[in-house]
Amino acid sequence: MNQTKQFTPATENRALGFGLIAVLLWSTVATAFKISLTFMDPLALVFYASIASWCVLGLILAVRKQPISTVTTTRQYLNALAFGLINPTIYYLVLFQAYDRLPAQEAMAINYSWALTLPLLAATLFKQPLNRQELLAAFISYFGILVIATRGNLTNWSFEDPIGIAFAIASTVIWALYWLAHARQSLDATLSLFLSFSGAIPVTGFLLYARGDWMLPPIQGLLGALYVGCFEMGIAFWCWLNAMQQTRNTLRLSSLIFLAPPLSLLFIASIVGETIQASTVTGLAAILCGLLIQHWIRKRQAMIDAAASH
Repeated sequence: MNQTKQFTPATENRALGFGLIAVLLWSTVATAFKISLTFMDPLALVFYASIASWCVLGLILAVRKQPISTVTTTRQYLNALAFGLINPTIYYLVLFQAYDRLPAQEAMAINYSWALTLPLLAATLFKQPLNRQELLAAFISYFGILVIATRGNLTNWSFEDPIGIAFAIASTVIWALYWLAHARQSLDATLSLFLSFSGAIPVTGFLLYARGDWMLPPIQGLLGALYVGCFEMGIAFWCWLNAMQQTRNTLRLSSLIFLAPPLSLLFIASIVGETIQASTVTGLAAILCGLLIQHWIRKRQAMIDAAASH
């Protein structure tokens, strides 16, 4: 017999705890990316971090006693493996190229605009019209990206590293496309990610071998890849998934994400040693303002839907 999931103050507190852990871990990854990329290039970091994440996700599945055999069709296997070409392979290769070329503060700030890119792509691909508030949110956020990209010099649109900016913006498009496609999959999220990494590791390993770069990186690089794989790609995701499963109010929980960018700037300044630019703070504030408008739109729509159901 199917039982309705019960949400209690205890489960809500656990959800909050898992959510805060996930956000704290995500706040450190921009720093981890930048430091790791001083010891290895983007392809090597994707490869070794993917191995670490594959091990973490496999351990989670083992603890949950969830065998891969729960995948019921060959198509589900192939889809999950194919998704590995997008995430982690292509997405992280592009994202790490952005971090390799740009200051961590700029790559991090631009990457957070992916949540605004997603509804724009959905509107284009699935003919979902955007209202004025959504268009305003997108305009404000992309203005923030322009401020960051020009480092506040809006008069002559001079870009310090246009290729790095292009990689950062491309990463938001790839990530949004991945989630639009992944949302249509019925496979368990953890299992799907495990299979995706199973497909990504041979591909990135072959690319390393093909370019004749099969030597182990310095221990500092391996430790960085271990951190990135375990926390950015593995444990943080698992904590967030648990948080979303144990709360009735997913919109309220998702508001925790707004804590991550300012915390990231704090870690970048104190550990990486970057001087936080006024243009980064201004641009990030605009991006977060756009995200807040989008969050408010979703909250209002949820209230309307809830009222209509009674």
